Amino acid sequence: MQYQLTPDLETGNKQIDEEHRELFARVNRLMQACSSGRGRTEAGPAMDFLRSYVATHFRHEEALQRDAKYPDYAPHKQFHDQYEKKLRDIAAAVSASDVTLAELNQINQHISVLIMHIRLEDKKLGKYLKQK
Repeated sequence: MQYQLTPDLETGNKQIDEEHRELFARVNRLMQACSSGRGRTEAGPAMDFLRSYVATHFRHEEALQRDAKYPDYAPHKQFHDQYEKKLRDIAAAVSASDVTLAELNQINQHISVLIMHIRLEDKKLGKYLKQK
């Protein structure tokens, strides 16, 4: 399964959308490496990159929200904090062992949570930012 930033996921904010595109590209590379037998060597570094990139991306979004006085900043940040914690837990499990099907499934499920967040909350943020 390939992840793409489809029109229904675009926020209309250039920075946010470009960062979402890059996140999807990196997840796709990780999944491809795992499915082609390179998961053992590439999973740890890929998860480390994703963890770092997600944190950077979330800080960018949060700065945009604070600057625009976004009214839903607190719950949005709370989601980010919880998402990052779970991603750290997944990354620790992946880098401590060979990548298992269960771990790949966990990564996919976690990405699905992010996609739902983008579809609902980030799109709402994008609409708010356009009005500012």
